[in-house]
Amino acid sequence: MGYFYMNGKQYEILGEINRQQRNTPAHLKSIYLRSSTGEMVQMDNLVSLVTTTTPPRLYRYNRFVSATVSAGLAEGCTIGQGLDEMDNIAADVLDETFRTSLAGESKEYRESSDSLMFAFVLALVLIYLILAAQFESFKDPLTIMFSVPLAIAGALVFMWAYDITMNLFSQIGIIMLIGLVAKNGILIVEFANQKQESGVAKMEAIVQASLQRLRPILMTSASTILGLLPLAMATGEGCNQRIAMGIAVAGGMLVSTLLTLFIVPAIYSYISTDRNRS
Repeated sequence: MGYFYMNGKQYEILGEINRQQRNTPAHLKSIYLRSSTGEMVQMDNLVSLVTTTTPPRLYRYNRFVSATVSAGLAEGCTIGQGLDEMDNIAADVLDETFRTSLAGESKEYRESSDSLMFAFVLALVLIYLILAAQFESFKDPLTIMFSVPLAIAGALVFMWAYDITMNLFSQIGIIMLIGLVAKNGILIVEFANQKQESGVAKMEAIVQASLQRLRPILMTSASTILGLLPLAMATGEGCNQRIAMGIAVAGGMLVSTLLTLFIVPAIYSYISTDRNRS
């Protein structure tokens, strides 16, 4: 109704009817209001009262009236599978007037999954560009990058064998594999290029590089795999996360090391530049 000031502070003036005069719906009908012409009009002539039921509390999320649906995962199911199933149910049951949004661990899972996919693609691009600058060639990095699919395939095979799901920690392990497996290809391609620059034929250069770099590749790969065994064989609180990362990295490293010794030299012989002719 207005404001008043006291001790340097502003206070609102609120009009209120005595509680005894507003306890029942009939009391509300007897209230008089002043019209635009100055006449007093009883509220019973203006409004009608309807008795309905309402929830004791209205929940809102992102400025929408909302309802929270909580569920637990069945044994053997992942949070990703649960979210996909909830999306399918929502598509069948809800019409276009409804919207769904995630909160809590589900929201964090979806956001982290999107961020990891971006990090995976960014890691591939950065490694390719760095290798292209190092070798001053766009072909040699392609030869090295062929070891990445081998590592990912190996990680997926070992994850399937040990019943490891594609979770946040296994995805981080796969991203780690990109940098770990690239060094095997770098050892072979770099040495082969040096052999070619010294006058050795292309095929002979890659054969010598594969033979002379076999021991460093096996030693570095073995040390990496052995260093990851404590993760893969972890026990105690939170061991599932460490096991997922250890199995993914160790399995991918093992498979990529064995296959890189054959795939990288073969790819090099086809697409790498013959420096003796150039």
